[in-house]
Amino acid sequence: MKQGSKVGIVCCSNGLSADQAGTIEMLVQILEKAGLEAELSPYLYGDETGRAGTARERAGALMKFYEDDSIEEIFDVSGGDMANELLPYLDFQTIAYGKKRFWGYSDLTTILNAIYARTGKSSVLYQVRNLTYDHSQSQITDFLGTTLAGASSLYDFPYEFVQGTHMEGIVVGGNIRCLLKLAGTPYWPDMREKILLLEAWGGKLPQIVTYLSQLSQIGVFKKVNGILLGTFTKMEADNCQPDMAQLVLEFAEKKTPVAKTPLIGHGTDSKAIRIGHRLKLFSAEENKRIYKEF
Repeated sequence: MKQGSKVGIVCCSNGLSADQAGTIEMLVQILEKAGLEAELSPYLYGDETGRAGTARERAGALMKFYEDDSIEEIFDVSGGDMANELLPYLDFQTIAYGKKRFWGYSDLTTILNAIYARTGKSSVLYQVRNLTYDHSQSQITDFLGTTLAGASSLYDFPYEFVQGTHMEGIVVGGNIRCLLKLAGTPYWPDMREKILLLEAWGGKLPQIVTYLSQLSQIGVFKKVNGILLGTFTKMEADNCQPDMAQLVLEFAEKKTPVAKTPLIGHGTDSKAIRIGHRLKLFSAEENKRIYKEF
């Protein structure tokens, strides 16, 4: 993007509540101050059931932005439970043809992975409302530097290995609960030789064990090249033991590298990561070894 670009703001999952209107106004002001023009979907705010229009209407608003050549990026500002109901109404041929990317997080994991599975295109796991929250200054700096100035700071996150020393592959996954909604559907990504990203807001040990068991039973852990763990908000807040890294090691293959980062997930300080994009991660020790070889 560049200054003067136009972006679309959509809500594909649960509708926003009326008291979130101020956040959206602030977001639009931040984008406009940076020289970006924001066009809003007419289906942002939910009714008494939490739905912002029908699935067909929300999908239509999203596809309108894909079909509009003046829109350069599309940002989803929602989360919740209902994004997967849009999938049958999306025109993946149109999505594949365009250069613009879809950005969203949490429940939008369903759409991010469906886009990759059906088109091979990458999308971005990131909540653009982070520009308005308590880490707004650093988020704005990273976001604008990356989207307008060609930097990579929004995608640069710290990590450490808990098993293995390096991993490489195309990233799939995201919110573990929402990813599993795609299992058994045409929108499930091929897990072979991928880096599987897992994070969550809700869920304590019983729920997380259920999700990991399902991933194991459908053969995911035998296929992937690596597992990257983001934040697990509820588990970490309650200091659940065993923690997520220990749990995953119970399910992962012994040869599968596992790494974790505190900056991908539902935190307002979260970085972005591209779903459907190739990623290489190396441990500090492995980086030193590679450096010495050169």
